[in-house]
Formats: sequence, structure tokens, C-alpha cells
Amino acid sequence: MFEPEDLKKLATWEMPFGKYQGRLLIDLPEAYLLWFEDKGLPTGQLGMLMKLTIEIKLNGLEYLIEPLKNK
Repeated sequence: MFEPEDLKKLATWEMPFGKYQGRLLIDLPEAYLLWFEDKGLPTGQLGMLMKLTIEIKLNGLEYLIEPLKNK
């Protein structure tokens, strides 16, 4: 189950490894997230947040995260 504070995490957490290392989770390309989901998302909080990011992107809700980003 997702918590409201998870939305803030999407706007502040950076991908810790791979091609998009250092990029905010919410800024990861949808195609990359779907590829990762197909291959198997990481366990733990990172995987849960990546799954939430996928749901937000698939439903066109990225605008909800924009105000939460550190500018």
C-alpha cells in the first residue's frame, strides 16, 4: 500500500544505478520503467516506488509530482 509521503519520495529520490543513475524516479522514461518491470523490479522500497512511478505515468498524473520537486 502506498502512503502520501511516497509521492514526495518520487520527487526527490534519485535512481541509484544503471543508465539513468542520478535521475529522479519520476523523471525516468516510461519505456525504461516498463522494461524494468518486465525484467523484474528491485525488491524493497526502490521497487515499490518504481511501481508507483509506473502507475502515475501510465495514468498521466505526473503533474501531481511537479509541485513536490526541489527547485
